[in-house]
Amino acid sequence: MAATSANDTGSPAHSVATLGGGCFWCLEAVYQELTGVEKVESGYAGGSVPNPTYRQVCTGTTGHAEVVQITLDPSVISFRELLQVFFTIHDPTTLNRQGADVGPQYRSVIFYHDEEQKRIAQEVMAEIEAAGIWPDPIVTELAPYTTFYRAEAYHQNYFRNNPTQPYCQVVIAPKVAKFRKQFMEKLKRSV
Repeated sequence: MAATSANDTGSPAHSVATLGGGCFWCLEAVYQELTGVEKVESGYAGGSVPNPTYRQVCTGTTGHAEVVQITLDPSVISFRELLQVFFTIHDPTTLNRQGADVGPQYRSVIFYHDEEQKRIAQEVMAEIEAAGIWPDPIVTELAPYTTFYRAEAYHQNYFRNNPTQPYCQVVIAPKVAKFRKQFMEKLKRSV
């Protein structure tokens, strides 16, 4: 996995994963609660416009997807485990769409940081397909990571900062509740 720093033994102390599965607020709210996840930032990746704004990405013309960039401790949680959560909190079978959110900016995508992440993503997707968890084929894009652009400040910690906002109540809260029920043993103690 892509290491961002190393501990005294020289092994990776932190890894980074970049995932898109619809609105980044939903993914951020879930991943912030996982043990081993040290930081989650909402942003944009996979497009051609440098330093895009939310307004530009929303047009669907920049090529960017709404993503979260996750810094994790691989000694606590693996990239494979992140993907197992990923494939339960969004629908990986709808092309350029998650619920009412439509456009390429809402596509299901894994931006792999190295060949190991690519291999693991391919394995997890094959396992999910073989298990028949989803009635339709997985359309999740698997693409090499290039650049992450952090979203505007008001997008960060959105669910935590706006729990009573209607979108948070109707869309995000049910996803978080489903995630908590399914992955209870992986929640941070403070949740």
